[in-house]
Amino acid sequence: MALIPIKAFHAAKARLRPELSDDDRERLARWLATRVVGAVRPLACFVACDDEDVADWADSLGVGVLWGPGLGLNGAIDVGVSTLAGKGADHVLIAHGDIARPDRLPTVPVADTVVLVPDRRRDGTNVLSRPTALGLPAGYGAGSFATHLAAALATGAPVQVRIDAHLSIDIDTVDDCRHPIAAAILRPFLGEALPT
Repeated sequence: MALIPIKAFHAAKARLRPELSDDDRERLARWLATRVVGAVRPLACFVACDDEDVADWADSLGVGVLWGPGLGLNGAIDVGVSTLAGKGADHVLIAHGDIARPDRLPTVPVADTVVLVPDRRRDGTNVLSRPTALGLPAGYGAGSFATHLAAALATGAPVQVRIDAHLSIDIDTVDDCRHPIAAAILRPFLGEALPT
């Protein structure tokens, strides 16, 4: 199963505020998340959120909604993993909803193995695939890749780190938008609004 935590579209991409209008930022966040959901199929997909608009969007795509108001990102992921385990999932793929090129997401899971895909700066964790039975709490935030790697190794389970040029690019900053891989997909969508 796949779990995609998504914050309110109207509040997303705040670091792009000087470059993109509120409408463009919201439109971008929704478009990126839709691409991530499309990429994880045929896995059963669930969105962890605390926003009615995001829940309606997920419903419109036929995606399960795991409602988690007030939990924060890490709490929503931990509750989401627990909920999916209760639904019979023995493995979960956790992916951010703003990965620029998500097409390789289905190749990440490896049975009985923790797989981490760091962002291009090797700071954040863009994708985390793991058995649901492992005691591996979410540790997103600054330095999450090192946090998740240390926690994964401490479980004693097999661990893989996958460096992937496409999955490592998430769209948070103007520099992310300028990256050639990201710019190639953003230019047709954003047109002249693309930050330069």
